[in-house]
Amino acid sequence: MSPLPALLVTCDDDLLGDVLRLAAAAGAPIDVAHDPDTALRAWSAAPVVLVGADEAARIGVRRPPRRDGVHVVGLGPLADGVFRQALAIGARDVVELPAADGWLVELLADAADGAGTLTAPMIGVVAGSGGAGASVFASALALVAAGSRPSVLVDLDPWGPGLDRLLGVEEAPGARWDALADGSGRLGSRSLRASLPGRDGVAVLAWGPPLEDHRSSLSSLSSDVVVEVLSAAQRSSELVVVDLPRSLDGVAAEVTARCDTLLVVCEATLTSVLSGQKVTARVRSLQSDVGLVVRGEGSSVPPSRVADALALPLLADYASRRKVTEQVELGLGPVHSRRSPLARAAADVLQWPPGFGTDRR
Repeated sequence: MSPLPALLVTCDDDLLGDVLRLAAAAGAPIDVAHDPDTALRAWSAAPVVLVGADEAARIGVRRPPRRDGVHVVGLGPLADGVFRQALAIGARDVVELPAADGWLVELLADAADGAGTLTAPMIGVVAGSGGAGASVFASALALVAAGSRPSVLVDLDPWGPGLDRLLGVEEAPGARWDALADGSGRLGSRSLRASLPGRDGVAVLAWGPPLEDHRSSLSSLSSDVVVEVLSAAQRSSELVVVDLPRSLDGVAAEVTARCDTLLVVCEATLTSVLSGQKVTARVRSLQSDVGLVVRGEGSSVPPSRVADALALPLLADYASRRKVTEQVELGLGPVHSRRSPLARAAADVLQWPPGFGTDRR
């Protein structure tokens, strides 16, 4: 099916020429409306609406229905009044051309790919205790999901082993967090995915080698940068898995609240359960949709008892295997077989509850 065209509302011939040129570069179809009546007929169906600065006031008088994906564009510099008019029509932002040419190409390219209005579900994974295996499980979850749909694996735990290392792509070229930390504005979903190293259908955003400065820590990332990266990841894939630190504060707390579902990974031991109770209390203050994965089937505490102690639904449990460690150390990733206990546990999570792990678009 051909993508729906973006909508441009303008009577400014110079602006029209620039936007049509950028749309051609993006390979994106675009409809042009020269008056509010024509614009409002296509307003709700268009994946992206670009309102020319010359038409923002006239559109605002008509009180168009509120929707995502509305942007005011103009040839800079723009008058201050344009920003008030943008608020009146519910625009996300005001952009000036030609300074925002690259931004607009990415926006239109995403819309042409169907990514401008589609958002993949996001699963957060956090360890109930140190050494619980949350990073390994997050990696397995993304790898198993990627068997049927493209996935993005995001490392937000700078003190973990490194998700690129777990997947065996630490030497592969591609962007890491340090390359994105100073970004601003909209990030193109196609650009993000193309820039990341990956394996077996999983694109991974990791920290890379340790640095001597603050760029190795989560505090070096602004909330705006992290949210924009995750938004682009959701537009470029059908599942996003985020490996979260146990200290769920600051940026990590905001990401936890934005997740569709949060998984707590806990070992089947008394000490892990005691630690997991504290982590679960913190998670519940941020996220209502929380499930449990237990590692260590057959250990001192049955998985069902772990679930009772944490008051969480048990989504999956699996026995630890030395082979997983061996596979990771050989650079082969944690999923050596789709029939392994780890892979089956990841598949169980993706099946629970009905519809979970599918694209909720």
